[in-house]
Amino acid sequence: MVTATRSKASEKATPRKKPARTYDSALKYVFALTDYEQMLRVRYNRDTFSLDRMKLLLSKLGNPHEKIRAVHVAGTKGKGSTCMMLAAMLQACGHKTALYTSPHICDIRERIKIDGEMISQAALTRLICQAEPHIEKMIDQKPTFFEIFTALAFAYFVEEGVDVAVVETGLGGRLDSTNVLTPRVCGLTSISMDHMHQLGHTLGKIAAEKAGILKKDIPAVSVPQEPEAERVLRKVARESKARLMFTGKDIEFSYRVESSRQDGCHTRVCLTTPLSRFEHLPVPVFGEHQALNCGLALALLDQLKAQGLPIRDDLAVRGLAGVYLPGRMEFISQDPRILVDGAHNAASVQALMRAIGQHIPYDSMIMVFGCAADKDIRGMMAQVATGADKVIFTKSCNPRAAPPEELAEAYEERSGRVAQVTQSLPEAMRVANSVVSREDLICVTGSFYLVGEAKMQYQKN
Repeated sequence: MVTATRSKASEKATPRKKPARTYDSALKYVFALTDYEQMLRVRYNRDTFSLDRMKLLLSKLGNPHEKIRAVHVAGTKGKGSTCMMLAAMLQACGHKTALYTSPHICDIRERIKIDGEMISQAALTRLICQAEPHIEKMIDQKPTFFEIFTALAFAYFVEEGVDVAVVETGLGGRLDSTNVLTPRVCGLTSISMDHMHQLGHTLGKIAAEKAGILKKDIPAVSVPQEPEAERVLRKVARESKARLMFTGKDIEFSYRVESSRQDGCHTRVCLTTPLSRFEHLPVPVFGEHQALNCGLALALLDQLKAQGLPIRDDLAVRGLAGVYLPGRMEFISQDPRILVDGAHNAASVQALMRAIGQHIPYDSMIMVFGCAADKDIRGMMAQVATGADKVIFTKSCNPRAAPPEELAEAYEERSGRVAQVTQSLPEAMRVANSVVSREDLICVTGSFYLVGEAKMQYQKN
């Protein structure tokens, strides 16, 4: 009997396989790549945000973006809410619906969902491992974290055979990694001042970047915009030969705030087209700003229906009624009452203050606030001063977080009132809990990162 043995020479000739990655090591690998979400200053140009680099990565993965029936949504505020409402309606109509949003609140897998379910750890690990050899070969054009995650999302959606993918842009639109798609319809939410260092310091320049998702012969729908933003959107639409419509102008749309004993103060919307008639639908989340997002989601649904996608209005309405929007005017505790909201620019903080005033009774509001250092801090402080009775400034663990001392200085300069400063959210919540009474409200806002930390803190309690 002869026993087969391996010579030392053959052992040296056989390359060693890399050990299989765990979920944690796979995420660590991706996070080690360039992550603009963690950087305070990012140059916004074709070098840092490269669609060519994104297309190269996608080509190595089989060009999944070319095999997706997609809805593409850009804007400053309300993108995530609009996408979630549309996805819920499509799912209720029986379509296997993918959803790609950012940032996440508690778990990175929130960004990639199918029919409301996050991608599994096993599936995400497998996709990262499959992409890793291709990423390693892109020596001179190493993709960023967001580019990789976007490409993996598209690959996953194709692999799972989704009917429709609802895709939210990350930053801007024109150079955003998601802008490799040729969607069936585009959506534009409210445009306001945000990410000015990257997108421009005027509303027109920001609108032009957002309008970069418009494409020839692809219908697009926008919510009502400020005159400067609307002019730019219409100009870009003409130049790109996209068919752009506005709710409330080109599409019959209206909303109203009303109150009833059964539902309390709430908002209802009406939207009518040749194919759809939605009358007095309750908006599933608080705030007049969400009425605009809801109208946009309904208009996008109508455009898909016009292209032959089977849509039953009664099922869509049922899906809309069941929408849950994490991190948007969400209560995470009732004793004490703690409301979280990811408002992260002046316009969204203003909308939040207005919505709280309309919908939530309280004696005093204690606001726990932290935002990124590259935000319009003075504009946000002006809005904070209109609603909060006591403000505690803090910061999230994100490296982009503004020093709370700077926030307090801007607030005190604006309001003439003194604010408190803490160096972490747990410390801020201890202070808030020490002064809150039963009828008071604690509101945590300024950043989705801060909201995520608050949710995780109270999920453990």
